[in-house]
Amino acid sequence: MGKIITIAHQKGGVGKSTIAINLALCFRGQLKVALVDSDLQGSIYHVRDDFPGLDILLAEQVSVIPKLDYDLVIVDTPPYLSNKLADLFLISDFVLVPTKPGFFDVMAIRATLALIRFAQAKNPALKAGIVLNMVKPRSGVTRDVTALLESLGTPLLVTMIHDRVSITRSAITTGVINGTDVKAKNELTALAGEIVDLISA
Repeated sequence: MGKIITIAHQKGGVGKSTIAINLALCFRGQLKVALVDSDLQGSIYHVRDDFPGLDILLAEQVSVIPKLDYDLVIVDTPPYLSNKLADLFLISDFVLVPTKPGFFDVMAIRATLALIRFAQAKNPALKAGIVLNMVKPRSGVTRDVTALLESLGTPLLVTMIHDRVSITRSAITTGVINGTDVKAKNELTALAGEIVDLISA
């Protein structure tokens, strides 16, 4: 069975789907990758024709995901807390929680992290990490926000994804990896590498 990376945050607008697409494209060159849309709205699934060569699947039942014949399955989740999240975490090898660097955005991830800890109690092999996403290039991240994230018990990844037009538009431009923004490519590939290191640790 391949590895499963689930991307989750109960708050909408934090860039989950964009990260999911670009991570899948990062890994596609080395692995047989599937991107699974577990949201009933199917926002990623509806753009599957824009990403030839990337298998984008719709999975309404969590139980089918571990049975998929892929080296890596990346699961995008709905922008709200659902009963499905707890089940998804239990079958995952890694849960990535993107958050904007604002105080209220950080506070909003507590419920998701609590679900992760619950899953880790049942599955101690489950790894997780928080990634700062949509960081404004010149504003940086305040020490207060960083300290708060580091106090929540889930590792804060070193990689940060900045608020770049190329990343925002990547869902309609075949992805950052296929684009010309070198800084955006470096950030996404660094994120992919850091996740691999954490899973392997």
